[in-house]
Amino acid sequence: MCYDVIIIGAGPGGLTAGIYARSKMMNTLILEAGRVGGQMTALYPEKGIHNYPGYESVQARKLSDKLYAQAESMGCEVRENEKVNEINDGDEELIVVSTKNTYHAKSVVIAIGMGNFHPKKMGCPGENELENKGVTYIMPVKEELVGKNVVMFGGGNSAIEMALIADSVTDTTIVHRKGEFRADESNVESLKKSNIKTIMNANVISFNGTDHIKSITVDQAGNKFDIHADLAVINIGIDANLDDIKKWNLELTPDGLVKVDNSMSTNRHGIFACGDVVDYPGKYKQIITACGEAATAVIMAYKFVKKPYWA
Repeated sequence: MCYDVIIIGAGPGGLTAGIYARSKMMNTLILEAGRVGGQMTALYPEKGIHNYPGYESVQARKLSDKLYAQAESMGCEVRENEKVNEINDGDEELIVVSTKNTYHAKSVVIAIGMGNFHPKKMGCPGENELENKGVTYIMPVKEELVGKNVVMFGGGNSAIEMALIADSVTDTTIVHRKGEFRADESNVESLKKSNIKTIMNANVISFNGTDHIKSITVDQAGNKFDIHADLAVINIGIDANLDDIKKWNLELTPDGLVKVDNSMSTNRHGIFACGDVVDYPGKYKQIITACGEAATAVIMAYKFVKKPYWA
């Protein structure tokens, strides 16, 4: 079988690409190296998302579930835990080689986000030793936070939004190494109105404890002190692993991302890309941006494959 389009990645961009592809009645296969949801469910499944149109607030996991359900209901074939290793040129087709199979497609849409990413670590003493012993990079469900002293690290939207969730059930502190947050102003305003204690311009010296975290030593402008903690949630970004795209003969930017034009076309015929893996002047990484780029990528793939008279 030769698919009209194979989509690599099943985060918000990849699932949206699948939805648009099926609206054009394209035979569609979505291959995901891990589990459906991408960064959204791997890093902050419990976080509320407040800037996705149509929802005043929606939990990241629930948004992923809805996108997945819609893609499947429209006839997308989705395969998890299947990593793509090669994208080769065939005779008027593309040959996609995964860890489990070889597929043929008339077009490909790359939507792998930041690849096989890992949460960034702070690199402080005690961090590795206490990981999964009170030090974590993914916030537990809200019910598990009750009665715990939660300390959040980070200055972006995800860190503040997760701190606000924790604050609804327990004592919460947020520590940031800068003097101001980089999060959206609306989130910063909500933080100011909350009971969350903020510690700014602070660097972590160590995470302390034996079998479980007990405290965190920080340095704030030369003043060193300990913060009691039952749970430390680190949300300072991710380390991308995009080694795969280096093997796919794609033109990359100096930052190692896929270079696309305003039609989401790459340098290879029939291969398009969208989401965090791509870069262009003015790029802004958001869920809604990835979804919009996905729609453009699929429409271009449709034109490439079907060659409608109006294209």
